[in-house]
Amino acid sequence: MVGQSPLDPSESRTTILLEPFVHQVGGHMSMMKYDEHTVCKPLVSQELSFYESLPLAMRQFTPQYKGIVSVHLKKDSLGNLTLIASPSLQTESCGRLDNAIGDSSVTIWHQCKWAASTGTGSEHTLVKWSHTQVAKTFKDSCPGKMLLRTDLQYRTDSLLEDANGNQPERNSYNPWGLHCHRQHLNRMSSKHNENKLHQFLLLENVVSKYNYPCILDLKMGTRQHGDDASEEKKARHIKKCEQSTSASLGVRICGMQVYQADTGHFLCKDKYYGRKLSPEGFRQTLRQFLCNGNHLRMDLLEPIILRLKALLSVIRKQSSYRFYSSSLLIIYDGQEHKENTAPLDNHLHFQKTNCTTSHGTNHSRVDVRMIDFAHTTFKGSKCNHTIYDGPDQGYIFGLENLIKILQNISEGK
Repeated sequence: MVGQSPLDPSESRTTILLEPFVHQVGGHMSMMKYDEHTVCKPLVSQELSFYESLPLAMRQFTPQYKGIVSVHLKKDSLGNLTLIASPSLQTESCGRLDNAIGDSSVTIWHQCKWAASTGTGSEHTLVKWSHTQVAKTFKDSCPGKMLLRTDLQYRTDSLLEDANGNQPERNSYNPWGLHCHRQHLNRMSSKHNENKLHQFLLLENVVSKYNYPCILDLKMGTRQHGDDASEEKKARHIKKCEQSTSASLGVRICGMQVYQADTGHFLCKDKYYGRKLSPEGFRQTLRQFLCNGNHLRMDLLEPIILRLKALLSVIRKQSSYRFYSSSLLIIYDGQEHKENTAPLDNHLHFQKTNCTTSHGTNHSRVDVRMIDFAHTTFKGSKCNHTIYDGPDQGYIFGLENLIKILQNISEGK
């Protein structure tokens, strides 16, 4: 949805400089931070249709839909690209916005400088943030402590494999969101002029309440292509499923970040890592997601399993829904309650054999949310698609296996 923008630089409308959402761990579409409690992403009509028709029972398992905002691309004299949101140019459907997103509470964020791709080796263009910019962004996102280094520089290939096919085991921040953001800006810049107005969905930032958000992004179901996929895209997605745990388990890892108490950094994995995992590798990575570098967070297992079982019960009742290519986020806070904290050992490494167990007496705060509904179909959707009968069995298969694996971890198997 793109149209002419009536923006005039001389007009004194309130605008918001969108910044990369630094806790995006998976997906290819760039998520942007709109304010402390809100993120935004490019509007896809099928996803909008899903949120507008969302069954009541599913609302606790999805981000709150907050409306639509107009966004345009801006390039300065040095070629740096930014995305600017203009709340005053919202369409009528944005009347559903929370009051908290009104102009009076808008924060004008610092400007992020995205280097233009010029000169030799532009495919590895360095994207630089100043010390204060990185410090501010991550301090706002992790209010508990300033745990991330402020001298970060990010290359587009920083999370990809090295010459030996290995990914960095430890990282002081998760570069995936920045990688997606840079690609998105370049795509928009090449396809559209600055005066084009784009529509973005405004959604709840589901990790805003966490000081050290540990996030597991799971691609759910045995099928990933939407009904509108071309034959080429369909074949590509089928192959990815066949060669990964999507086929054998109905779920595969799309990305994760886990706070490591022993180093004060996040351990990060991306979708390329997840695609290569065997079923046993998937199980070990689930365990890894629950280990903070010192011990296994046993206190998390029961609340996560209960939440997944509640979701499973809801999905079983959603006749005609197919959640193709959607993801499931499992979230918890890396900052433990004191009763759950074991003595630190700075020499421990992130391996199963070095993770002792820690049993908490209280249920830890965890969350489970479904996201990414651009290819979701259901009876009554405004988009043309095949109408299915019964619940999404591929999604149910993945949830059942996920619950079973977590139960085995809980039982020490």
